[in-house]
Amino acid sequence: MCLIVFAFKNHPRFDLIFAANRDEFYGRPTRAAQFWDDHPTMLAGKDLSGGGTWMGINRRGQFAALTNFRDPSISKENAPSRGEIVINYLKQKKNPTAFLQQLKSQSAKYMGFNMLAGTPAGVMHYSNQENTINTVEAGVHGLSNHLLDTPWPKVKRAKSGLKTLLSQASFEEEALFDILKHDRPAPDNKLPNTGIPDDLEKQISPVFIKGEEYGTRSSTILLIDKSGTVTFEERIFTNGTQDVDETNQFEFEIERR
Repeated sequence: MCLIVFAFKNHPRFDLIFAANRDEFYGRPTRAAQFWDDHPTMLAGKDLSGGGTWMGINRRGQFAALTNFRDPSISKENAPSRGEIVINYLKQKKNPTAFLQQLKSQSAKYMGFNMLAGTPAGVMHYSNQENTINTVEAGVHGLSNHLLDTPWPKVKRAKSGLKTLLSQASFEEEALFDILKHDRPAPDNKLPNTGIPDDLEKQISPVFIKGEEYGTRSSTILLIDKSGTVTFEERIFTNGTQDVDETNQFEFEIERR
């Protein structure tokens, strides 16, 4: 993922309200979200190049999402796919803290990343650039290609949109997708400085990116209500547009065992 906005323990009906855009090169082969044949309790898309995934949830209610940390000065030879981190969490029965403690001891081998790992009871954040395991407090949060809640324009806009939505008595799932559609670049004086050229920084500054070779390929929402019902919907787009090519929807109850 490259833009995540979520509310944890901040709504009378839902423990988790999660909305995210996956930004990637259009030529990188990808499989749509599904329950995996080799890991049948895990629901996630698949990066067919690296073999990992950017977000997912299992039937036990463990969920995870990962973003890259943007810093062109970071270089590692033969670094493993960061997408394997999400799979490893969803395959195991470790609580988020225990998993991230184990990951921390091995994280130097990966390129820069952020990891959100959670259950309906609690969410943790870890970045191998900050190297600290943090408890995510109840409230509205955003994550892009820096640390949790870094106030990049796209993060601030998405968080503001979610806060406005949650101030209403009720909301439709479509409203979460609407938050992810904003495609206006940030003003030049608001652009972050991450070490890439200014024109590229501007191109990838919107919530929804429409580049020629790279952009937002899918949007996903994940809801977990207080009774343990999981709602997962993925929309896959025609390259460079917001035209929906494919929609994948799932609903299930968290296994209580």
